[in-house]
Amino acid sequence: MISIKKSISEEILKGVLKIKSDAELDAHTVVSMLEYPPDSKMGDLALPCFKLSKLLRNSPVRIAQIIAEDFSSPAVAKAEAVNGYFNIFLDGEYLASKAVKETKEKGESFGAPELGAGKTVVLDYSSPNVAKPFHIGHLGTTVIGHSLKKLHEFAGYRCVGINYLGDWGTQFGKLITAYRKWGNKEDVEARGIDALVELYVRINNAISGNEEQGIPADAALADEARAEFRKMEEGDEENIALWKWFVEISLIEYKKTYNQLGIEFDSYKGESFYTDKMPAEVQKLRDMGLLKIDDGASIVDLEAYGMPPCLILKRDGSTLYPTRDIAAAVYRKKTYDFDKAIYVTSAGQSLHFAQWFKVVELMGYDFADKLVHVPYGTVSINGAKLATRTGNVILLKDLFATAIEKVAGIMEEKNPNLENKEKIAEQIGVGAVVFYYLSNNRIRDINFVMEDALSFDGNTGPYVQYTYARTCSVLQKGGKYSIDGTLSITAPEEAELAKTLLRFEETVIDAIDSYEPSVITRYILDVAGAYNRFYHNCSILGAENEQVRNTRLALTEATKTVLGNAFELICLAKTEKV
Repeated sequence: MISIKKSISEEILKGVLKIKSDAELDAHTVVSMLEYPPDSKMGDLALPCFKLSKLLRNSPVRIAQIIAEDFSSPAVAKAEAVNGYFNIFLDGEYLASKAVKETKEKGESFGAPELGAGKTVVLDYSSPNVAKPFHIGHLGTTVIGHSLKKLHEFAGYRCVGINYLGDWGTQFGKLITAYRKWGNKEDVEARGIDALVELYVRINNAISGNEEQGIPADAALADEARAEFRKMEEGDEENIALWKWFVEISLIEYKKTYNQLGIEFDSYKGESFYTDKMPAEVQKLRDMGLLKIDDGASIVDLEAYGMPPCLILKRDGSTLYPTRDIAAAVYRKKTYDFDKAIYVTSAGQSLHFAQWFKVVELMGYDFADKLVHVPYGTVSINGAKLATRTGNVILLKDLFATAIEKVAGIMEEKNPNLENKEKIAEQIGVGAVVFYYLSNNRIRDINFVMEDALSFDGNTGPYVQYTYARTCSVLQKGGKYSIDGTLSITAPEEAELAKTLLRFEETVIDAIDSYEPSVITRYILDVAGAYNRFYHNCSILGAENEQVRNTRLALTEATKTVLGNAFELICLAKTEKV
């Protein structure tokens, strides 16, 4: 649709220059003025001519009339001036021919904008805390982050996916203490991260107390845990060995979930990696006179920028999250020379990122304006608040398992003889959870409802995966077909489907510009809706003649290509049978 809009804008520009020959306007600007009308009766595209009134010193009504007088384009069936709008009705056969030709020629690259050639994007996402489970609260950063990675890769960027593991801090002192008091090697090796979580919950309950369970608070345990972490920081071999073991066990568990989602990372360098890189950044802050002492802590004063101070060092001289993030950003710039560094975390961390981004700027680093925080809202199930310390979590693996089980039950009823039912149930179950999450604007808080997510009717993952499977089935039954000459468009649903398919590239650009994967999920629903209306209202295999039949098979194949390409951008599996 981008190329169609451009050619139409060049024709519109001819009319504009008839009104004012020296008008400072180009086709690119006209493209940005074109709109999709809310009602198809107003056309497929429209130019609100009031946008040109000031430049052309003329009324919108008169501008629209002059543009319409000699307007001609092979992509346009009809154009008319109506109340100051220039309304454009696109030619169905032109749209269908373009959609079929380009999807066939470009295949997996159809819809890919040429934005990122020679550019590198670093994406920091997922980043679970080691020895803690992957719960539903991690879903947002993981699937939003990976979708943004896929979108940028699709647009030609070199992408580096970084899993910035939470693998350092006082929680490991707690875990080491708990392991030595209550754990054993055999149990941890047998049950993996589940055993570590139990130990972590147990020591937190022991430190803070738990009235319901009759556990008195034990402040001495907290001191013991801090002492164990200090030993870690000082390089104690026994504690370091335990810590490495905890990290290894955690990664084994996390990678099971990543495999289900089809996610791979380029780097798993966590917080611990930057321990020896922070002192140089702290010294630079000190040398520049940016560090101030406030009640014993070292801070950067950000009052002039409307923010609280950014804490760099605690009273005891230990570092904090901003210190590590600054050191990590400097390292990543030196290592990857990124053009953009994207951080996908909860909206609750927005101030943290604004603060340390500003500190990086004050330090004189020229990449400060290339740091991007992509926030997202909270997620819950039936309003349940999540907290690892108390054990009140809904594990992602359990959520996936429940979804897969429910989908398997539905499939057993609908298609008991389906081959590879287990694999397909997993693809649809996991896809349902992901699609449900990514269907919402990322900044919104989400209350997850399993029944809604798994429905095969409505705006869901199973519905769009079923639509993809439908295109595969139609093409298999239709067999070989050929397109010679022009396509035969005999129904409005055919033209509408072609127009929707051609919107893919500009949709991808919109999703990248707004860092918003839900733009893609909404587009997928538009394609699925357009195809299903076409499927129900236009006989494909039983079409009235071979040319119409071939046209409809070609549109089905184009739909399969576009849906498949779009699925790839949101971690959704392409299911050929359901």
